[in-house]
Amino acid sequence: MTTASKQAPLLQVEDLTVQFPTPDGLITVVDRVSFTLDANRVLCIVGESGSGKSVTALSLVGLVQSRGGRISAGSVRFAGEELVGRAEKSLNTVRGRDIGFIFQEPMSSLNPAFTVGDQIAEVVRRHRKASRRHAWARAVEMLDRVGIASAAQRAKDYPHHFSGGMRQRVMIALALACDPKLLIADEPTTALDVTIQARTLELLKTLQREQDMGVLFITHDLGVVADIADDVVVMYASQVVEQAPVRELFRRPQHPYTAGLLAAMPQSALENNTPLVGIPGVVPQPHRLPSGCRFHPRCAHAQPGRCTTDPIQLRLLDRGLVRCVRAEELRDPSAAQAEPAPIEGVTAQ
Repeated sequence: MTTASKQAPLLQVEDLTVQFPTPDGLITVVDRVSFTLDANRVLCIVGESGSGKSVTALSLVGLVQSRGGRISAGSVRFAGEELVGRAEKSLNTVRGRDIGFIFQEPMSSLNPAFTVGDQIAEVVRRHRKASRRHAWARAVEMLDRVGIASAAQRAKDYPHHFSGGMRQRVMIALALACDPKLLIADEPTTALDVTIQARTLELLKTLQREQDMGVLFITHDLGVVADIADDVVVMYASQVVEQAPVRELFRRPQHPYTAGLLAAMPQSALENNTPLVGIPGVVPQPHRLPSGCRFHPRCAHAQPGRCTTDPIQLRLLDRGLVRCVRAEELRDPSAAQAEPAPIEGVTAQ
């Protein structure tokens, strides 16, 4: 194996664009998104609801089409092989075997008519061509690995017999049953209380190390990002606005939106003895996107002309990427505190 092949990313996404049809025409909900994920790394995609992060995740494994969307441009390469344009039968081979997926709500993802053991065993039989006996043994083994006590007995139970936290553990067991190289987790801890969330994250980190896999983690919670991520992609209004190693992102965010998300964290406010500050306004609808920087109607540092004129490019700055024309200036505290020129609909905070 050559050095180049050793360094090839596990997942490489380039200019991914996803559109949905509406009565008024096509709307773009993922706009030229690019990122890479290496094996043994955890990449978090973070952003508010409506940013496009979950649609991005679904698109990687060809699940967006079943929801009415289509990939109109871009490339998704997994282990060097292109996934965009593959036939559904071919994608079914990759899903479950090489790429595991954990959905946000386990109760709607698990089949209520079958025991959890049967559902895990079916995945193993399909992708590993295992016998019924070996597939069932693997199902019990996985339930035990994710911390479900009396796994052999609980494998015979149905999804409604489990609590929310235990159902999420079943989903993790299901996703990892075939030892995938990549795990995609779409907001897997959102519906869990804080204690169960912490346990679930710790379990995922342990399994990620044990199974030597890459993890793409979708979340709106920067507390989760701090706990699990190696690298972070910040999305806003269907675009990537910042990308950086997690330590760099928390130490010195380059984009005002990222800085706003961090300032809105309760833990950050407590540690820094500062007031909790929310981001004014809401994420724009895909059919009503502002020109220039899509965050400018909510940004206290926006300037007319510079921030309102297309295009605003994603560019390299220090150890990360940022989509902000004022990023260098805003690193200077005096510039960040300066009164910005007014833009209609924008109030300095």
